[in-house]
Amino acid sequence: MYTILVSLLAIFTLSSLVFTVAGKNFLHKGSSLSVNDSPLLSANDTFSCGFYEVGNNTFTFSIWYSKSAKKTVVWSANPSRPVNGIGSVVALQKDGIMVLRDHDGEIIWSTDTNFPNASHAEIQENGNLVIADYESHKLWQSFDHPTDTLLPNQPINQNRKLVSANLSLSDSSYFSFEFSDYGILSLFYINSGVKSIYWPDIDSNRWINDRFYFNSTQEGYLDDQGQFRSSDNLKFQSSDFGSLIKRRLTLDPDGILRLYSLDESKGSWSVSYQVFAGTCKTYGLCGNNGICKYTPVPSCSCPPGYEMSETSDWSKGCKPIFQLNCGDEMQMVSLPHTDFMLSDYNNSIFISSHDCQSRCLRDCSCVAVAYHEGFGNCYLKSKLRNGMTAPDSTQGTIYLKVPQFINVTNAYIPQSSWLYASKETKLSCDMKVIPANFSEYSSKSQGMGKLAYLYGFVAAFFLIEVLFITLGWWFIWQKEEEPIEVVEGYKAITNNFRRYTYKEVVRATRKFRDELGRGASGVVYKGILDDQRIVAVKKLEDVTQGKEEFQAELSVIARIYHMNLVRVCGFCSEGAHRILISEHVEKGSLDKLLFGEKDDGKLLEWRQRYKIAVGVAKGLAYLHHECLEWIIHCDMKPENILLDADLEPKIADFGLAKLLHRGGSHTKISRIRGTRGYIAPEWAYNLSITAKIDVYSFGVVLLELLIGIRVTNMVIDGDEEEFDLRRLVETIREKLKQENEYLISQLVDARLKGCFNHSQAVAMLELAIACIEEEPNKRPTMSHVLQVLVSFDYEANSFRHLTVAKIKEQKRSESIDSF
Repeated sequence: MYTILVSLLAIFTLSSLVFTVAGKNFLHKGSSLSVNDSPLLSANDTFSCGFYEVGNNTFTFSIWYSKSAKKTVVWSANPSRPVNGIGSVVALQKDGIMVLRDHDGEIIWSTDTNFPNASHAEIQENGNLVIADYESHKLWQSFDHPTDTLLPNQPINQNRKLVSANLSLSDSSYFSFEFSDYGILSLFYINSGVKSIYWPDIDSNRWINDRFYFNSTQEGYLDDQGQFRSSDNLKFQSSDFGSLIKRRLTLDPDGILRLYSLDESKGSWSVSYQVFAGTCKTYGLCGNNGICKYTPVPSCSCPPGYEMSETSDWSKGCKPIFQLNCGDEMQMVSLPHTDFMLSDYNNSIFISSHDCQSRCLRDCSCVAVAYHEGFGNCYLKSKLRNGMTAPDSTQGTIYLKVPQFINVTNAYIPQSSWLYASKETKLSCDMKVIPANFSEYSSKSQGMGKLAYLYGFVAAFFLIEVLFITLGWWFIWQKEEEPIEVVEGYKAITNNFRRYTYKEVVRATRKFRDELGRGASGVVYKGILDDQRIVAVKKLEDVTQGKEEFQAELSVIARIYHMNLVRVCGFCSEGAHRILISEHVEKGSLDKLLFGEKDDGKLLEWRQRYKIAVGVAKGLAYLHHECLEWIIHCDMKPENILLDADLEPKIADFGLAKLLHRGGSHTKISRIRGTRGYIAPEWAYNLSITAKIDVYSFGVVLLELLIGIRVTNMVIDGDEEEFDLRRLVETIREKLKQENEYLISQLVDARLKGCFNHSQAVAMLELAIACIEEEPNKRPTMSHVLQVLVSFDYEANSFRHLTVAKIKEQKRSESIDSF
């Protein structure tokens, strides 16, 4: 009897243990899963979830396809922090938190939020790991936390992104696929915390391919048929379009986003789409100092005087075979059609190639310069990163600095060519490729028939290009006026940025007759160019920069274009004259319309005010996050917000601010001061100046759009101005916490007579308060501000939320002082 009882107890204990560890696809609350346990399986065994071995006795808690010959991981909880194979467990605790612990008990990963009503965790047939309650309602899911892979019907949005797996734990660089600040799905290269878009091409027309900017939805997904769609109008589909095929969209370690299809009979994957063909455009592909080229297969090379750091790994790049010592005799080696992107630390325009090289030779920090004809652009480089060469002239020329003792007479110069195959390491992926609607050359495409077709295509393209260039130069040569200075081919037509002589400026302004306005930086006059364009001509005063520094800043301004920024058409730098020529904006500055007299008939309606707020936020977000060089305005105020005929806002004078180098957020700016009433507190305390000073000023502008009067008119003049503004802000914040129903109606401009969108007004007020925080790190970024404003877009909400204030006339007329 005792033996029977022991046996029954053992059976019961064993069955309970099996139940508490895992069912086929369940991990019940209070149970755990170890490395030695069988993984959880989805209903049809398509997916497995458990410990995946990534190295010798090291594991990640992951989800993978069960039916692929080689385990294909689609999600990992701890990709960068593997755990020990002995003693590590993942448990669904009694408080509903799923926790991954290493062998020593250290928590490596958890779901953070507790779910007391949680029942179990399960891996679903679609590859989604979920924590559910007793009624199978989802409390947490892995679909909300993607890693490098997106599965069918798994959404990607502004809070979710794909991040490439990093094959080298010592390398901090990686790639991401996410929505940009403009609401466009983009590929980013992240290195040392600096993010750079490499797809879509930032130098191309922003509206190419009908992509929708600033869409408030910001969501995309891959459907069961193999088609990807997103709210920004990005669309592509698998070459084997159709149902009943397992697929995944993965951002590979090489920075290319690929759509894969599974052949279940063989358990192998094949590429059925990839988002762009230009492999070399992927930043960081050949490592530091390396150069990516097409021959025609993408391959890596080292420049003269450099060799591979590790012969088996191009991601480690190249290393110099010499040591640069300041004072040594140096020489410059020409690398045509080549550039190293995102490595500039100084730039100039309108200088010769010889002068450009001389600057690098004199500068001990310079290792190379990039030189572009036309504008005479010269970019000094302190490091060689993201190198690529293309078989055309768009890349310009790199002049590489090496010691005189390095013999470069017969050195190999990396060059792209479509006419022969490279003997160097190819950037192949060792995979079968299904023919799809993209043009990427593979190592299997070098047969004589394909090469002959390729030769013919290249020859035809070359003839067309020669004809186009010939006709373009003939047309320019026929013009009687002084020719426009060309900026890298057709960009001169689109940019239309040129240098004007002082004589031309005097003629355009009729000897500076019609004054449009004046400010601290100078006087603005109306001008008419020879092509009958009306422009604003600003004579800059107290310009301390020399000619070269002035032109260097202009080289950045010339490349800036955004619908909410005043377009700079050209400049004059002649003798002591420093003049900027910009587009003329019809309606003038915001202050004239916003703070005008009550009976002048030019009252800004609510929808116009909100449109202005969104437009200014777009412009500032572009300057702070999207420019090739991040720009801080430093003097945001209604006088610097111009309105066109449709009351679309355009930010003026942004080019007069001190330009900050990427990563230089702690650089101090001493020469630039904002305007009283819009100045952030850090000016007074002489603290480091960052983009958050523009956020502060924007908050003041938002408040003024809301109340219709200047903030400086609401406070006492003198030394206590900032204190009084802080007191006003604190009062408003307290009343917002109390949910005072009359607060918004009391604050909104009484001239609107209660006609405003209440939800938008609340959003604007809350944003304004957040932006005017005294501590810079507590203020939001402009990209976040823009997202909030766009989410309350007037067009989306329409007039159905338009309300007339419900309070009585006497309460509507109460002043802010009553607070």
